[in-house]
Amino acid sequence: MSAVAASPARRKRQLWRWWPLAIVALVALAAILAPWLAPYDPNAQNLTGRLKPPGTISRSFHYWLGSDELGRDLLSRIIHGARVSLIVAFASVILSGTVGTTLGMIAGYRRGWIEVAVMRVVDVFLSIPAVLLAIITVAVLGPSLVNVVLVLALTRWPRYARVAYSQTLSIATMPYVRLAALMGASAPRVLFRHLLPNIIGAVSVVATLEFGLMVLFEAGLSFLGLGVQPPTASWGAMLSTGRNYVATAWWAATLPGLCLFVLVLAVNLTGDAVRDRLDPRFR
Repeated sequence: MSAVAASPARRKRQLWRWWPLAIVALVALAAILAPWLAPYDPNAQNLTGRLKPPGTISRSFHYWLGSDELGRDLLSRIIHGARVSLIVAFASVILSGTVGTTLGMIAGYRRGWIEVAVMRVVDVFLSIPAVLLAIITVAVLGPSLVNVVLVLALTRWPRYARVAYSQTLSIATMPYVRLAALMGASAPRVLFRHLLPNIIGAVSVVATLEFGLMVLFEAGLSFLGLGVQPPTASWGAMLSTGRNYVATAWWAATLPGLCLFVLVLAVNLTGDAVRDRLDPRFR
C-alpha cells in the first residue's frame, strides 16, 4: 500500500519540477504577442510623465509599472525587451549548437588530423574569457542585433563541440556504426542518422544551460552599450539607464533586473530538470 500510495506523490513531485518551464513558456508567449499585449508603443515618449511611479496616470498613459526617464511605459518596454532577449538567446543557441555539434561529431568520427585541428581550436577558444571575446568582437563589428547573435555563437560553439566530441568517441566504436560504414554508408549519413540521435540528449542539456547564459550575455552587452541600440527596448539597456535613477526611481532598474533574474533562474532550473530526465544516473 505504501509503495502504491507513494507513486502518485512521486509523480506529483516530478511534475512540480517542471514549473520553471511554464515560466519560460509564459515569457516566450508574451514576447511573441508583444505587439498585442503591450499597452503602448514601447518608444512612445511623454516628457510630462518622466520617472512616474507604478500606478500613475499622466495624460493618456496609465503607467502600471511606472515610466522611465523619457516618460515611456515601463511595462511595454519590458514586454518588448523579452522579445529581444529570447530572439538573441534562441538564435545564438541554435547557431552555436549546430556548428559546435557538427564539428565535434566530425572530429570524433574522422579522428586523425581533423580531430587534432578541431580540438586545438576548441582549446584556444575555451582559453579566452567568453565575455572578453564577445566585447572585443562586438566592438570591432559594431553593435547590432545580428552582430550580437553572431558574436555569442562564435564564443559558445566550443562547449557543444567538446560534448559532441566526447559522446561521439564512445559511440563511434559501436558495432552498428561500424556495420553501417562497412555497408557503404557515407560519412554524413553515419553522423546524422546513427550518431546524432544518440548524442542529442547530452547536447540538449548543454543547450538548455547555455540558453540562460545567452540571455545574460545579451543583457551584459546591451548594458555596456554594445548590444541592441536605442530606442529598441532591451532589459540590459534598461538596466544601464535605470541605474542612474535608483535613488529617485527604483522601478526603472529594479523591475527589468527582476525579470532578467526570474527568466535566467527558470531557464537554469529547466536545464537541471532536463539533465535529470535524460541522465539515467539521476533517475
